[in-house]
Amino acid sequence: MFENLTNKFEEVFSSLKKAPSLDEKQVDEGLRGIRQALLEADVTLDVVKQFIENVKPKALGQEIIRSTSPGQMVVKIVYDELVKLLGEKNEDINLNAVPPVPMMLVGLQGSGKTTTTAKLAKFLEKNKKKKIMMVSLDVYRPAAQEQLKSLGEQNNILTLPIIEGQVPADICRRAISAANLNGAEIILFDTAGRTQIDLQMMSEIKQIESIIKPTETFLVADSLTGQVAAEVAKEFKNTVNLTGIVLTRADGDARGGAAVSMKYVSNVPIKFLGIGEKIENLEVFHPDRIANRILGMGDIVSLVEKASQDLSEENLKKTEENLKKGSFSMEDYLTQLRQMKKMGGIEGVMSFLPGVSKIKSQMDQAGVDESIISQNEAIILSMTKKERENPKIIDGSRRKRIANGSGTDVATINKLLKQFKMMSEMMKKMSKGNLKGMTDKGIPPELFNQLK
Repeated sequence: MFENLTNKFEEVFSSLKKAPSLDEKQVDEGLRGIRQALLEADVTLDVVKQFIENVKPKALGQEIIRSTSPGQMVVKIVYDELVKLLGEKNEDINLNAVPPVPMMLVGLQGSGKTTTTAKLAKFLEKNKKKKIMMVSLDVYRPAAQEQLKSLGEQNNILTLPIIEGQVPADICRRAISAANLNGAEIILFDTAGRTQIDLQMMSEIKQIESIIKPTETFLVADSLTGQVAAEVAKEFKNTVNLTGIVLTRADGDARGGAAVSMKYVSNVPIKFLGIGEKIENLEVFHPDRIANRILGMGDIVSLVEKASQDLSEENLKKTEENLKKGSFSMEDYLTQLRQMKKMGGIEGVMSFLPGVSKIKSQMDQAGVDESIISQNEAIILSMTKKERENPKIIDGSRRKRIANGSGTDVATINKLLKQFKMMSEMMKKMSKGNLKGMTDKGIPPELFNQLK
């Protein structure tokens, strides 16, 4: 996400940072680049104009011109304005109501409401420790209610039994009674969508709202639709008490225009990003972290959180102990590879790292791609337990056997062993607190040299 926008911003800031001082002409030139980057990212024109108007007077202030590092000051000003634009801070879900707490999901057809309902249910179960019941109010789309029921069964989430022929208003009343009986603490109402906003759709949503009185009404919007998503948010805001936005398919949106525009256009906070098809692929929206990503500064906090979600406490403890000892086995490396696959592969992890465009450039030059993860996993699985614990014993004959078992060749085995050796040395340095070379300029080039 934000790949195009990040690359453009990094280009603009690269030239500004090199200048020993900045005059009005240089600032104007930099702001032109920023304006172009935002427009190309499909950010709405009103948002771009307001953003530039907010940044320019601060960038031309005396504190900038007299600064010893004016370029860095401009980056700080742009960062602060981006955070304001995106919503200042993360806003938590409102659970301030007597259970069962009702919540409603609205949006156009195809935006991903039903899948998002299941993702949100899983998120609330895991992070808020609540019992959830999902309810489908979509009586129009063929098999829509069955889809939600199926998602509930697959992920062990309670759903309201389907009664053919019931209208949404009656389903709502039945759901509230059922939740009181089965002890559900939160009810998620998945409303029907349309291919476009119409009076019937809005009238039905208003009726549902009056019956269930939701603490949260989430607009589920497809980030790939850019400015259209922002306009849809305005329409729903004018009809119901919209309290939050969930942007779906955010992982496929290289532009990021919808995320940048939504809060300003609708005055409704973005609360979640849908970043994949799996049930756990729902990410809390943090404006400050997103601003960091857009400006190429990375988001290590989110990366660590994302990694820890799939690791058991036992694995975390073991990894920490190994790190303190400075030991790193092939078994540890295999765990890391599998963790990386869960996090979206190399590209998924890279999106959180500082200097992402430089890292991508290194990878392109080294010919590194996603298949390396699966290939290395196959190689390690072809090793014996002793070989994984102590790769130093892997001699020529063992390399041939491992190559045959993994469907690779000896040269590929050699590359992996060199790469593993480099990572082991890095782990030893980290265990001693020596992080030299692990800077915002990207991953140490020596590691990529081992992959060539």
